[in-house]
Amino acid sequence: MSRKALAPSVTTRDPKGLKFISVVEAAYNNAALSEDEAQRVNETPGLADLIGNFIAEHRVRNEFSDEEVPSKYGYLSGYSKPAGLTEQCNQLRAVFPGVGYANHDLLQQIEKGEVELPVGAEGWFAIPNWMKNPGTFGSTYSQAVQTVLNAIKKARDGRFYNYREGQIDEKHLRQSARSKKFWKELAEVQGNPDILVVPAQFGIRHRGRSVRRARVVIECTTGEFGLGAFVVGVMILTNPVRLQRYDDLWIDCAGDEFSSGAGGQFDGAPCFRFRDDEVWFGSRWIDDASGCYGSASGFLPKSLLVKERRLRK
Repeated sequence: MSRKALAPSVTTRDPKGLKFISVVEAAYNNAALSEDEAQRVNETPGLADLIGNFIAEHRVRNEFSDEEVPSKYGYLSGYSKPAGLTEQCNQLRAVFPGVGYANHDLLQQIEKGEVELPVGAEGWFAIPNWMKNPGTFGSTYSQAVQTVLNAIKKARDGRFYNYREGQIDEKHLRQSARSKKFWKELAEVQGNPDILVVPAQFGIRHRGRSVRRARVVIECTTGEFGLGAFVVGVMILTNPVRLQRYDDLWIDCAGDEFSSGAGGQFDGAPCFRFRDDEVWFGSRWIDDASGCYGSASGFLPKSLLVKERRLRK
């Protein structure tokens, strides 16, 4: 797999980066600073923050920018970061018989701190490579999702309600094209093991944004991808403290698309929330901005691109 397929980021060595540097250079030269003025400008702190904030403000397209609302919801059940990878992998093998192991080299590199956690990620999550285990998860994505929902219900001693019961099929639920591409590339980079390892966040990064606004922001961030119901469900299984209170931030699954009428119009997205001491699974319109929700997302670490050959075993 080529680096081009994994969308490497633009640097100052590329034409667009050189253009940016030339704008900064022209502004500095046109200021006609004296020696003392140049010294003061160069020594004044805050320039990096100023440029960083400018890039952050303008890197994202404006589509659906009005679909953002303030949010005070967060991780109020005690979750702060995911459980350790060894613990997660052991739990997955206990819950889903037949699931094997993650890439051993990658686990060691993460443990040694050789793989940098991307900005925005809360930690590393272990996710079954469901396509390798049709006997456990089924042969379709919707069957894999249903398997995870059943596991959540069992793990929560029945305290689970599926508002979309009978609609977890290929006519109602599908992965987005971007999400499919992400998991295909991640599996290839890691050597297609039974368990994939992904840096991710549980929703707070995009809280208050509609699903389609969150998707725009995610698409403008190199290496970030929306997570679907299968992955978010697994994350809830291995980190059950994440949804334990009504005022916890609820979770949009921006990596999936949902069609309530099964007529080919996928204008909804799955979601998880917590009410009446139960985890609820349902769907929402993608244009609905609510401070109660935030879209979960995963990331492709840049260092994995460099170590691609080493991880293919």
